[in-house]
Amino acid sequence: MIRLSLDHITAVDATPIELVDLAAQNGCDGVCMFLQPMSVLPHMPQFDILGDPVYRKQLRTSLVESGISLDLVYPFTISTHSSVQDFEKALDIAAYLGARFVNVLIYDRDVIRRSARFSEFCALAAAFGLGVVVEFYPISKVQTLGDALALVSEVNRPGSVGLNVDILHLMRSGGAPEDLHDIPSDFLLFAQLSDGPLYCAADQIEDEASSCRLLPGCGAFDLPSFVACLPDNCLVSVEIPRRPELEAGLPASHRVAQAIAAVRSALPHK
Repeated sequence: MIRLSLDHITAVDATPIELVDLAAQNGCDGVCMFLQPMSVLPHMPQFDILGDPVYRKQLRTSLVESGISLDLVYPFTISTHSSVQDFEKALDIAAYLGARFVNVLIYDRDVIRRSARFSEFCALAAAFGLGVVVEFYPISKVQTLGDALALVSEVNRPGSVGLNVDILHLMRSGGAPEDLHDIPSDFLLFAQLSDGPLYCAADQIEDEASSCRLLPGCGAFDLPSFVACLPDNCLVSVEIPRRPELEAGLPASHRVAQAIAAVRSALPHK
C-alpha cells in the first residue's frame, strides 16, 4: 500500500494536533502542516506554533507518540522583498518538530535575484538539517515543472533540494504525468495528489487549488500514471481541500476519511 501523508488543507479546519490525530486515525504515515494560520484559508482555526512554546511541545509529543512523521511544513514564500534571515525562526521550529522538508513558493519575478535568494535559503535550511522542495504553481513566478527543475538544478543538492510536484499544478501549467520521465529521480522528492477536470478557467485556478479540488475518481486526471512515474522514495501527500463539503457541515473526520479512501482506491497497487 502506498505511503501517504495528510496535507493540512485537506482538513483546513483542524488544528495541528487535530491534524496529527486525523492522520493516525486514517492510517497515514505523515502530515504536511502549516506553522501558522493563513488568511487566504479562512476556515483555518487560530493556533500559535511559532510563538507558544507550550503548544509547540505538545505538538511534538503528539507526533512522537502517534508515530506520525512531519513530512513537510509551510509557508515559506520568497517574494521581492524577502530576507532569507526572516525565515530563521520558522526553520528552527520546523527542525525542533522533526520536519523532513520545507515547502517553498516563489513570487519574485527577478530571475537572478530569486535564484540567489533560493540558494541562500537552501543553505540556511541545510544548517537546520532540513530538506527543501520547490512547489511550482501557475500563479507564482515559478510556474512550470521546467521552471522549478531549472531552479533546483542550480543549487545542485539532489536528494535534499528538489521538487514538490502537485498534480493539479502540473495539469494547470500545461504539463502531463509523462513529463516526470525526464526528471532525475533525486530531484523528485515530493508529490501531492488530487483530481480535477481537464480544464479550469484562469481566473479560477487559485480558488480551485486552495479550496475546490476533487476526490480521485471524480475528475479527469490520470493519478495511476502520475504515481507510477514517481521514484519509490518520493513522499506523497493527499491535498484535497473541499470547501463545499466543509461549508455544508461535513466534519473534517469524514472529509479526510473520504479523501484517503478515494486515493487508496485509485492507487491500489503502488
